[in-house]
Amino acid sequence: MEPPAPIPLANRSSVLEFVLLGVTDKRGLQLLLFGVLLVTYTLTLLGNLLIVALTLADRRLHTPMYFFLRHFSLLEVGFTSTVSPQMLAHLLAGNGAISRHRCFAQMILYFTLGAVETLLLAVMSTDRFLAICQPLRYPALMTPRVCSALVMACWAASFLALPGLFAWMLSLPFCGPRVLNHFFCDSSPLLELVCADTRLLQLVAFVVAVCTLLVATLITTLSYGCIISTILRLPGAGGRSKAFSTCSSHILVVSMSYGSAIIMYLNPRQTGRLHLNRGLAFFNTTVSPLLNPFIYCLRNQLIRRVCRDLLLRGRELSSKIFKCKTAKVWY
Repeated sequence: MEPPAPIPLANRSSVLEFVLLGVTDKRGLQLLLFGVLLVTYTLTLLGNLLIVALTLADRRLHTPMYFFLRHFSLLEVGFTSTVSPQMLAHLLAGNGAISRHRCFAQMILYFTLGAVETLLLAVMSTDRFLAICQPLRYPALMTPRVCSALVMACWAASFLALPGLFAWMLSLPFCGPRVLNHFFCDSSPLLELVCADTRLLQLVAFVVAVCTLLVATLITTLSYGCIISTILRLPGAGGRSKAFSTCSSHILVVSMSYGSAIIMYLNPRQTGRLHLNRGLAFFNTTVSPLLNPFIYCLRNQLIRRVCRDLLLRGRELSSKIFKCKTAKVWY
């Protein structure tokens, strides 16, 4: 894809549209990637919405652990939907143009939902710590009201930390060129198009990222440190295996989410890292949300049992309906 011509000096104060270079400029690869991404996005929606439906439909999943998992799955749907539909449209059309307002809206949703996910993963780690290390006090500590308050606290922390940065960035002048070397409106390529000194803004954004990611990572690390210590002291091998299987899925998801986010954003200067960040962002926004439902469903015995029971109920119900219709026909 050929970059557009530079914007004339007279119009450089009012850039109304950006151009995303995307993943590739070869038309054949764009169409192939469109097909792959369409399947990936569809499976991501179905997988995460299946978890939401299961945790609502069966009373065995009405526990704090699955309450948080349901909210995490909804966040994953929103997080991947901020990027994938726009990327699919650009791949199909072969044109990466995006308006300034839509670009900023995408960036705001991406970072807001990403921050809520990061904090919610830390809350889920704390929930597992209380369930394993404080089993007698757990029902009294993790009441439905407390669980709802923790989810709301994740949202509140994101709304308190990020709007100031967004307002600051949106007030900066964009001089052109208007080409973003990315497949969505990430903050780093956007800041490269600003015709003003952004060092202070980058420093403040780095501090916010440190406070969000490292605090969440510290909470998660301490929680699982205590969990592992408690599990190793359990007398029977069966109890240790059950406790490890309960936590292994969450540890895997946390490692993928925190690892990619730390590499992408815990660096004061993002210049020269755009290719690495673009690859990690592609994994974080398309691959990771697809893997999470499979990780939780395939490694969780209770979810597998609920799925099997619901399928059996559906088969029995369809069989009864078929028999009733057959009897009416014969009658």
